[in-house]
Amino acid sequence: MEAPLLDGEKQTLLKFARQALYAAAHNQQLPPLDLDALTPRLRAPGASFVTLTKDGQLRGCIGTLQKQFPLAEDVRQHAIDAALHDYRFASVQPEEVDQIEIEVSVLTTPQPLEYSQPEDLPHLLRPDVDGVILIQGAHRATFLPQVWSKVPDAETFLDMLCEKALLPRGEWRQGCLEILTYQVECFHETNPA
Repeated sequence: MEAPLLDGEKQTLLKFARQALYAAAHNQQLPPLDLDALTPRLRAPGASFVTLTKDGQLRGCIGTLQKQFPLAEDVRQHAIDAALHDYRFASVQPEEVDQIEIEVSVLTTPQPLEYSQPEDLPHLLRPDVDGVILIQGAHRATFLPQVWSKVPDAETFLDMLCEKALLPRGEWRQGCLEILTYQVECFHETNPA
C-alpha cells in the first residue's frame, strides 16, 4: 500500500478541486497543470473520487477506479465532472460554489475478493474500511467506504450495490458475482471557499 499523502499534498489537491469547481460553474477553462512543480506522488498516476455536498446533502460525486492520469489532474477532472456531469443532479450554478464542500477520496488499486460461498461475502467485507466493486457481465457498480455509514449491515450494503448495478436486490446471494475491494484516503475542506 502506498504511503499516506502528506498534509500539504492533501491541501494542494483540495485547492485544485476548488479551482476546478469554480471554473466549471463559471464555464471557464482551467490552465494546464505545471506537473514539474508538484510532488512525485501528485504527478504519479492516481485514481480518485470527488464528492460535493451542500448543506450536508450530496450535490455530486464522480470518480474512477483506474489509475490513468497524474493524481492532481485526476482530482481536477473529477471535480469538474461532479459539478457538471453527475446525472443525478443539475449542474452546479455559480451562486452555489461558496456553499459547496469538497471531499476527495484517493483510492488504492482494487483487489479481487476470494470467496467460495455467497453467504461468506458479508463476513469478508470490512465496514468503513472497504470500498466494494461488484461486477456481473456488463453490470458493475461501486460504493466508496463512506457509504457504510449510511447502511445498517453488510447484507443491505450488498443489496444496494446490486441495485446500483441494475441487478435484482439480493443477486449477490446467487454466487455469480465478481467482487473487488479497495481502500481510500479521504479528506475534505475544513473551511470551504
